[in-house]
Amino acid sequence: AAVAATAVVALVGCGGAPLPTGPVAVATTTQIGDWLRAVGGETIAVHQILRPNADPHEYEARPADVIGTARALVVFESGAGLDRWMARIVAYAGGHPQVVDLGQAGGGAATTDPHWWNDPRQAIAAVGAIRDALSEADPGDRAGFARNAERYLDRLRALDRDLAACFARLPAAQRTLVTSHDAFGAFAARYGIRVVGAVIPSRSTEAQPSAGDVAHLVALVRREHVRAIFPERSIDDRLAAQIARETGATASYRLYGDTLGPAGSSGATYIGMER
Repeated sequence: AAVAATAVVALVGCGGAPLPTGPVAVATTTQIGDWLRAVGGETIAVHQILRPNADPHEYEARPADVIGTARALVVFESGAGLDRWMARIVAYAGGHPQVVDLGQAGGGAATTDPHWWNDPRQAIAAVGAIRDALSEADPGDRAGFARNAERYLDRLRALDRDLAACFARLPAAQRTLVTSHDAFGAFAARYGIRVVGAVIPSRSTEAQPSAGDVAHLVALVRREHVRAIFPERSIDDRLAAQIARETGATASYRLYGDTLGPAGSSGATYIGMER
């Protein structure tokens, strides 16, 4: 805490990056940052903690994030343990922002699955919660937040319909999924996909698969006739490629898992990521 506080003083007193104008809202994850910009429009200055292709499980506090949080009216967290480090940032920053756990917005499995946002219906609930929290924090711009949110919600509903129609065309027996880590349970539950296994058999990338875990997954992929293993773009894909070679599956199709991609990529937005 002392190191972070000293760094904040140094950045503010020695010409650090210019602070944003307008009411500040903090987004812990790239997905929340995308939603927050869609709803807040030009009215809200968004400070996003995680960068594209950054693993949320490996984040360490940065002075710039403490500064951004110190000016925030609202802090939006993903919850379910994914961004538990945000509590330290809020404590370092001082101030008294409203802290909104968006994982609670959808209820049910979203309160325990740290990757709840891979179900667009949960994203719809989260965007509604963002609209309501911004309206409470900045009542003068309530009408603008409502208009922005409704336009974006229409796009999320269309996304959900399109994905549901896409998977409905695939025979149920072929809807099997193997990925880098256990991040797609909500997505699979929404679209009738069966998760066969994961290279890292955990919801966190901090876990390390044992030789026995790998051997078990190889046997499972063979037995279930899995044709593709989907590595995630933010995670080292060498082990996924090894399993693919041993089983005759392909590992050529990479997913956006915990994070959006960089600007200009197909996964630079939440909707692009899900498509």
